[in-house]
Amino acid sequence: MELNYFRDRLFDLLNDSEGMGIADLNADERNSLLTVRTEEGNVFEIVCRQAAGKEGGWTTAN
Repeated sequence: MELNYFRDRLFDLLNDSEGMGIADLNADERNSLLTVRTEEGNVFEIVCRQAAGKEGGWTTAN
């Protein structure tokens, strides 16, 4: 699965979700960032980066 496809699907899932109280959702494709504003006024940022497996844990791929 490619990073752009994953990010787009995540956006769709959040956008179509009921009951999460999402008031606004913004995609910044240049920075691979999703910004979520809730009905309560909280703002969350989700950064989408591809990770590569590494012995002992995960690391962000270059």
